[in-house]
This record gives sequence, C-alpha cells and structure tokens, in this order.
Amino acid sequence: MENSASNPSITQALQAQAIQLLPIINQELDAQYFREVVHQRIAQQSTEQMQDVKTQHIDKTYFQGLTRAQHPQFGSVMIKWQLSDGAYPIASDLTHEADILAAVNASLIVKDNVIAPPLLAHYCVNVQILEQLQHLVIVVMPYYPNGSLVSQLTASKYLSLIASQKHHFIMKSVHLIVNLHQAGWLHNDIKPSNILLEGPDDKWPADTMSNDLTPRLLLTDFALSQHMTVANSQPNPAGTPAYLAPERWQGQRATVQSDIYAFGVMMVEILTGKRPFQVSANSNEKLKVWAIQHCQQPIPTLSAECSHYQCIVDKALAKRVERRYQEMDKILIDLKLLDNS
Repeated sequence: MENSASNPSITQALQAQAIQLLPIINQELDAQYFREVVHQRIAQQSTEQMQDVKTQHIDKTYFQGLTRAQHPQFGSVMIKWQLSDGAYPIASDLTHEADILAAVNASLIVKDNVIAPPLLAHYCVNVQILEQLQHLVIVVMPYYPNGSLVSQLTASKYLSLIASQKHHFIMKSVHLIVNLHQAGWLHNDIKPSNILLEGPDDKWPADTMSNDLTPRLLLTDFALSQHMTVANSQPNPAGTPAYLAPERWQGQRATVQSDIYAFGVMMVEILTGKRPFQVSANSNEKLKVWAIQHCQQPIPTLSAECSHYQCIVDKALAKRVERRYQEMDKILIDLKLLDNS
C-alpha cells in the first residue's frame, strides 16, 4: 500500500479534496454525537490493482484519516476513518483491524491482562460526496495523551531516560507480545509507534521498576495482524521495512519469529536511541537497501552500559530463523535472569 500524502507533488490536490471531504465526515461524526472534532491526519492511499466485472484491471484510491474528538459517553477519543468509492468499498483494512481489536480484547488469557485499547465503537455508513456514493468506516478508541513509545525515543526525551526506564519499556513490550501470541495472534507490525503509553502523566519517577504510577503499555494498529491458524495459509502484507525480518524479504510468510525479529529491532532502538539498521533518506532504492541491511548487515555491538543485553539482541535478530528465539516467552525468561544477576 502506498501513501501518496507524502508526495509533495499532490499535496495541494489532496488539500483541495480534503476541503470537500471533511465537512461530510464532520456531519457523520456529529450525527454520532462526537464534538470538538480535530482532524490530525488525512492521507490518500492506493490499493493494489483490482479486477472489475469486465476482468479489466484498475487501480483504486481511498482516503484514511486520524481524528480527535470528545464524546458524551466515551470521553476523549481517537477516531480512525476510511472513505472509499461505494462501488468498490475498500473497507477491509479498517474493518479487519476493528474485528481483530475486538477479538484480542475478548480472548484475554488472564484477568486484567490488557493487550490493546478497547474498541469503543465501529460504524459503517454510506455517504454522498459530489453525487457519488462513498463508503465510510469509522473506528473509535480512547485517546492516550502520552502518545506512543516513539515519543520517548525522540532526541530530546531519550537523553533523559535512565537504564531502569529503558528496561521497563523492554519488559512491558515483551509481556504484551507474549500475551498476544498466547491469545493466538501475530501482530506483523511491531514498532515503537505501535506501542501506546497509558499512564497518569508523562513525568514518571526515576525508579520505574518499583512504582505503581509507571505507564502501562498497549499494542495498537492491528491492520496487518493475523490469527496463527491462518497465517501460514493466507497471503499477508509485509509491514514496516525498518522492522522486517530477513525471511520476509525473501518472500516467506509471517511467523512468531518475524514478530520476534521486529521486537529485536525495537529493543535496540530503546537501548541506544536508534535502529540497528539505517537507510539514507536520499536513497533511490530504499526497499533494496533495507533488504540488504536486514539480510546481510551484522548485528550491532551494544555499548558497555547495555552490553548485558547483547546475548538477547543477538538471538532476537539472528538472520536465520532456526537460530532466533522460537518463542517470545524465552526472551522474557532471559530478561528476568538479567534482573536477578
């Protein structure tokens, strides 16, 4: 899937279309009692080629948005919406995510073992825009003011993180993924921006390992997720190149080990403030370079202050699947051994 909103050549056209789209979307949100609506992001997406009734291949585009609002029942919320041509309703991405979010929250292994944000509401409606029928899908979740883990890894905030806070983020992330896998799901897009921080505020005590006010982490964005029973029988999208396991670049399907690899990349990012593999923003062949980085570039050597994590990083980022951790809970065991050493 290609996000055309990042292409400067179409930004102006996208803004013009948004002027026409947003009043209709606002009207639908207002009908559902959403107030103080603030659109934070709107993007135009393109699908892979679809086949029409005459067996001719055509490309279809649709819009996605991220919107904040207030609701009398739900309080402060984040709304994800998707708008597509009514003749070709491309609602699968967002509806799929809503279905998985509901399923994940309904399949908790342990009481109070929260993996993901609650699904507050899910609407599918048809709207008329410029005399054309459009299909609008709306998914509503709570708004988390602390944002995602990526906000803690920015240059300004990362320098203030101490070792126990980094360890807290790593441990809690492992628990999330372990619980998700035990519930029978692969995430397929693990990265800091998909780890939400649910806490009282963004100023946590230095000793994050022993204080009850530390932020709870939640997994989000299940658009690429799959149940393990179908992951090996149905094609699946790739994910984010910076976190994609070597075998995925070689055309293999998603597995527990590909989630483990993505976690390994994120773990290095938490420990060092940067990803283990980098690609220049000016590269003309980014995907090719990413593939080379993941498949051939050596695993980085950690600095002395976090070298005790090296053995875990090495097994999480092993190029060959058989040399990688086979289950996330094995990582949890090794991290607990570090706590006791």
